Amino acid sequence: MAELLSDTEISEALNKLPYWQRSGDVLERTAELADFAQAIAVVNRVAEIAESVNHHPDIDIRWRTVTFRCSTHSAGGITAQDVSLAGQIDSTIDAL
Repeated sequence: MAELLSDTEISEALNKLPYWQRSGDVLERTAELADFAQAIAVVNRVAEIAESVNHHPDIDIRWRTVTFRCSTHSAGGITAQDVSLAGQIDSTIDAL
């Protein structure tokens, strides 16, 4: 099972993830895309990444606004897997 990160480790990770914030036991980012099609394209690419690493974010889609929430449910909070996935989500959004 993945180990939970300490508060200090989470703070350090967030220093490298400027679009993300901590919301309790979750890392969260909201991104506004150009349009609905672009939002869906990002979600589809993130889904491919999530499947490849077997670690899945919660995703909320509202027209062109997408919110990603990363937490390791089996561990009960934020782990290195969540930080890694957050970085991959950033790279996906940045690639547009």
